[in-house]
Amino acid sequence: MEIEASNSIQLNDIYIGDVWVCSGQSNMELPMRRVAWVYPDVIANSDNPKIRHFNVPTQYNFKSTRTDFDQGSWVAATPENVLDFTAVGYFFALELFATNEIPIGLVNSSLGGSPAEAWMSEEALKQFPNHYEELQRFKNDELIAEIMSSDRKRIQGWYNLLNQKDEAYKDKQGPWFQEKIDDSEWPSIQVPSYWSNTDLEGVNGVVWYRKKVSIPKEMVNESAMIILGCIVDADSVFVNGSFVGTTSYQYPPRRYIIPHGILKDGENTIAIRVISNSGNAGFVPDKTYGIVFSTDTIDLAGKWKYKLGASMDPLADETFIRWKPSGLYNAMLAPMLNFSIKGVIWYQGESNAGRPEEYANLFPAMIKNWRKDWKQGDFPFLYVQLANFMKSYDYPTQSNWAKLREAQLKTLSIPNTAMAVTIDIGEWNDIHPLNKKDVGYRLALAAQKVAYGKANVVHSGPIFKSMEIKGNKAIISFTNVGGGLKIKGKELKHFAIAGANKQFVWADAKVKGSKVIVKSKDVKNPVAVRYAWADNPDGANLYNKEGLPASPFRTDRW
Repeated sequence: MEIEASNSIQLNDIYIGDVWVCSGQSNMELPMRRVAWVYPDVIANSDNPKIRHFNVPTQYNFKSTRTDFDQGSWVAATPENVLDFTAVGYFFALELFATNEIPIGLVNSSLGGSPAEAWMSEEALKQFPNHYEELQRFKNDELIAEIMSSDRKRIQGWYNLLNQKDEAYKDKQGPWFQEKIDDSEWPSIQVPSYWSNTDLEGVNGVVWYRKKVSIPKEMVNESAMIILGCIVDADSVFVNGSFVGTTSYQYPPRRYIIPHGILKDGENTIAIRVISNSGNAGFVPDKTYGIVFSTDTIDLAGKWKYKLGASMDPLADETFIRWKPSGLYNAMLAPMLNFSIKGVIWYQGESNAGRPEEYANLFPAMIKNWRKDWKQGDFPFLYVQLANFMKSYDYPTQSNWAKLREAQLKTLSIPNTAMAVTIDIGEWNDIHPLNKKDVGYRLALAAQKVAYGKANVVHSGPIFKSMEIKGNKAIISFTNVGGGLKIKGKELKHFAIAGANKQFVWADAKVKGSKVIVKSKDVKNPVAVRYAWADNPDGANLYNKEGLPASPFRTDRW
């Protein structure tokens, strides 16, 4: 494209296509780099100039809306560039491009931990007085500076004292990360495991772990990586006395390259310094722990030696100012409001899970806020329902995560919205599940239906429609049954039923045509049914024949 006036400008490498805004918190922000080992072939074959990504810089502003970003540029998908793409967004774009052959631009405006109110305008927050008042407080630069200074001093002081108290650096034998330390008198502990139900329960501070492993001569010269699942809260890892990696907070997977020359034939020593800031620390169960070679893996799960290095009072949380109301809207969204978009994909809710009743009003208000300010009508707004997470139970439970999923489900009443259900692809022990491919795929199905008008696309799993009571049975009807209801497995799970006493018990549930018949010998006169009503409804298995899971629901409002 050439633009001529008093001078001439030539623009090259231009594509005309659809731009999608990718927003929310960490599960949208999470880059392909974090899941690279899960999708090596996807990354290797990612060369495509027709899929592009713009990463919005992380900023906040409480006083006014910004008109532009300080930096940022469009980059095309390549094996190198794609590592920094939003993973959910990239898989969404891959599916859309493969189906429609339309160039796709992704604008990634997301921030880990951000609550919905951070993405709303001041005007929109007036209907939520608590958030509106908090916004007014944080217009005070002196307050922000005072909080940041206080937090910084407190946190630095805590770590300085921790390092001073750590007995690992006072031992006459030398630091405990060294190879030749005598740890024969150290007690043993299972890895992986948390510190609860051990003599470390309630401890905050630093604990050292050590383990000796034997490595065959033929593997010593191979490339190697030590994989340590996830560790709460922070870790530093040493192999044969050499530092190989560190992570300062609990969420990222620990995957550290062991440089050539560190491993040796025979006995090798691994030492890990684990820092607990507050709460229950340790090694997250059901993760991989091992030294991985090109030809084999040495399992590191099992008994390790451990010793307390220093005990500390819990470290109080930092004040995350960037999450305060309106800050992200003003700095990370407002500059886009004059930019034409096809629609939005949104993955957020974890940070609002403690306030699900509020979210039922807050989330719809945010969508309306964006549409009003973008002035592009009711553009498609597609979002991800919270995945399964945390411990599962063998009896019906109450759950704020279930209530927040319900708030998301109700938001489908807003025109041109769609929801991707993900209760079957989360991980009980990780708030950042690795399977971002299916999330992107399900969002793309929603886009085909809502944004591209493909009437024949089944874009959703079954959604609760109504309940009819007949004797001792509850008959549940659904929309979005597609080709019909389907059970994955032999029998339906996670249906619960209750009578007037409001006590839910597991139910006998069966598919009959496009309905589910729910009953229990313990409930003669049913009044309410719940499905997949839990933080982690592990085993919930109602789908349609297109393979899309049913959304959790309840018929009561208890």
